[in-house]
Amino acid sequence: MSDSYLLPDLIRVAAARAPGAPALIHGEMSLSYGELDAAVQAFAGGLAALGLQRGERVAIYLDKRVETVIASFAAPAAGGVFVPLNPLLKADQIGFILDNCAVRMLVTSPERLSLLVPVLGSCPSLRHIVLTAALAEPMAMPPGLTVHLWQDLCRAATSVGRRSIDTDMAAILYTSGSTGKPKGVVLSHRNMVAGAKSVASYLGNHAGDTLLAALPLSFDAGFSQLTTAFHSGARVVLLNYLVPRDVLKAVVKHRVTGLTAVPPLYIQLTQLEWPAGVDEHLRYFANTGGRMPRETLDSLRARVPRSMPFLMYGLTEAFRSTYLPPEEVDRRPDSIGKAIPNAEILVLRPDGSECDTDEPGELVHRGALVGMGYWNDTEKTAERYKLLPGRDSALQLPEYAVFSGDTVRRDAEGFLYFVGRNDEMIKTSGYRISPTEIEEVLYATRLVGECVAFGVEHAVLGQAVHVIATPPPNGGEIDMAALMQQCRVHMPAYMVPAAVEVRAGPLPRNPNGKIDRKLLSTEVLARMAAPT
Repeated sequence: MSDSYLLPDLIRVAAARAPGAPALIHGEMSLSYGELDAAVQAFAGGLAALGLQRGERVAIYLDKRVETVIASFAAPAAGGVFVPLNPLLKADQIGFILDNCAVRMLVTSPERLSLLVPVLGSCPSLRHIVLTAALAEPMAMPPGLTVHLWQDLCRAATSVGRRSIDTDMAAILYTSGSTGKPKGVVLSHRNMVAGAKSVASYLGNHAGDTLLAALPLSFDAGFSQLTTAFHSGARVVLLNYLVPRDVLKAVVKHRVTGLTAVPPLYIQLTQLEWPAGVDEHLRYFANTGGRMPRETLDSLRARVPRSMPFLMYGLTEAFRSTYLPPEEVDRRPDSIGKAIPNAEILVLRPDGSECDTDEPGELVHRGALVGMGYWNDTEKTAERYKLLPGRDSALQLPEYAVFSGDTVRRDAEGFLYFVGRNDEMIKTSGYRISPTEIEEVLYATRLVGECVAFGVEHAVLGQAVHVIATPPPNGGEIDMAALMQQCRVHMPAYMVPAAVEVRAGPLPRNPNGKIDRKLLSTEVLARMAAPT
């Protein structure tokens, strides 16, 4: 059997090996590997029939469902690039992404399409919309847009050969950026397939596994649940959970063997009563998206003492970087471990030289998982993706590494420890969000004068969003109820400020004339830390 080189090959190879093996479960629906492969090929043929060209973008704006998975693998199978959109994003944010990467085709549902109609006119490259079901009532579309039904597209499918090589683009995953607008991380087929093989190798995934896909598929760690499972021939259960109890119920019902989640979800899960014997089938639980509190880790291990804990660190720009083997957790529970297979992790000073033992430096990732850069942003790409200093060779092809922007240290035994972030990103509920992205929404309400957002430590969320704002320039007080209502309308729930502190203006500036975010956040953090 040939190996997997392209993203869709993960399903194709598993289907050829065991076509009847279960691949995907969502609610009462179940697909075998043979059925999943056929569905991917049919939809890929439908996209090709619409004229999808190599490298053109196909956006997917759906909740977690079978069609989401099929479209994610079918778009690159047709030679295109899939762009998964977080279903929690609002219409304006979706519109920005569609325009930013010149999306050609959009796959969505009738309900979600109705939310997007106001922004579709600002997406000039968009030509086709594929709906998972028929519209209940006709909708007026901007000129040049054609609406198709999923089932009709599959019936009109044409044969699709291999239209890509492993270094071609496969996906663009959008993540918040320090400028306030999301950044599109471009990943190749090679990046994603190498990531699947690497993660599956250290997690020990195999055909008997059942993995619960509880994280959003627009996240690198969430999509990894699909790629690692398909590489191993394992089964994936898709779950759009509303409350943590839904996750626990799914683990029990489907006898899940592998669970990957972010710290806030694990914190909430430890507050529930777990049925006895879960660890008879839950082989491992893995943490990503931030450091798991020691108390939470201890509580999880008490509930499932036979399950192996895997503590991981990763960044979208390189998919996954480090993991701590379960046998090391008791000795160094605060460590993010060592490099995953087929990757090298360096700790470098600003001049590019390697740090000494326990000397803080920037985490730098090199290897097959290093992404292709940021879509349509050469400046930011140059900041993060760089040639390694002092590693010139006679070869003509340069090798780029990802400079994470995170500060770590390496101990005498080679284990890494996270120290802090070099930028001002807020990490809450497993999401990385830009403070200026929040500020832009607040300014757009015209209910504040000046504002600044930053993260403050929170026992459950990791960080909570804290805002300092001044009254609007026209005088009077901030209408806090109206402001929060606007936040809930225009922001995903995880981005809505937990607290808005009102101060008289103007807010302090730094030497560059910008509002001094660091000074203000330091003042708030010091006040919170002070004894009462």
